Amino acid sequence: MQDTTERKDVYSRITAQIVEHLEKGVRPWVRPWNAEHAAGRITRPLRHNGQPYSGINILSLWMSALTQNFAAPIWMTFRQASELNAHVRKGEKGSLVVYANAITRTEHDDKTGEDVEREIPYMKGYTVFNVEQIEGLPEIYYAKAAPTRDPIARIDHAETFFASMGATIKHGGNRAYYAQELDYVQMPPFEAFRDAESYYATLAHEVTHWTKHPQRLDRDFGRKSYGDEGYSREELVAELGSAFLCADLELHQEPREDNAAYIATWLEVLKNDNRAIFTAAAHAQRAADYLNQKATAQAPEACAA
Repeated sequence: MQDTTERKDVYSRITAQIVEHLEKGVRPWVRPWNAEHAAGRITRPLRHNGQPYSGINILSLWMSALTQNFAAPIWMTFRQASELNAHVRKGEKGSLVVYANAITRTEHDDKTGEDVEREIPYMKGYTVFNVEQIEGLPEIYYAKAAPTRDPIARIDHAETFFASMGATIKHGGNRAYYAQELDYVQMPPFEAFRDAESYYATLAHEVTHWTKHPQRLDRDFGRKSYGDEGYSREELVAELGSAFLCADLELHQEPREDNAAYIATWLEVLKNDNRAIFTAAAHAQRAADYLNQKATAQAPEACAA
């Protein structure tokens, strides 16, 4: 009972934070970073050992960084800071992250008279601090960023990533979309975008949609018409998937004007289901992992038309 209550509390707390940002018109997964830190010009939040966080913890820590204007993407517990002979400044407020796992328990089934093993999921919340809230850490944790790249030029590693995942990507027209029945991504010409990173962020959004195909991740929220709940849930997954991929590829992500209208429907979904953002983040993480694996496994050959 205590674990169930704790999980509900975690769901409610993180969902409430995201709702609060959305009600202000701010999507906390869009550019929740600062260009000043060497490890975090653009990145997923990192543990003290450099390992990236995943799923809902990315959103939770991005929100904290956005709210408190942290440039550094590195987080650690009070104990981890102490082990590095550092200390959290007095009065600093920690940020919530969660740990999810499952335990196997042997239970007696009265109907069959046999012992059966049941997997019981659990989730626990714990507190971490940004390195900017901690004094006395080794200098590497506070290192400043090097100058950024030319925003106009194509970005080689992003070109390689999207060309090697196996998606059919066509260019032309003035709309970006994924056509599921014909299984291709349509993009406006590269030159039509404000800068290179806007192009790749939009492409990341559409290839996240591409992963929902039945022959890939088979993701279906029951969409029946444009703008309904199923449609909104899929758009939320694509938004988060794009944010995760942009972080992986070290690309800036600006808000997409055509997605501003989705905020009201996202708010409705999140207010009615405090687990919806956890589900969306999990699907987005699965999509990002799938695309990263595809890009790594396949030879870099152009598939754009």
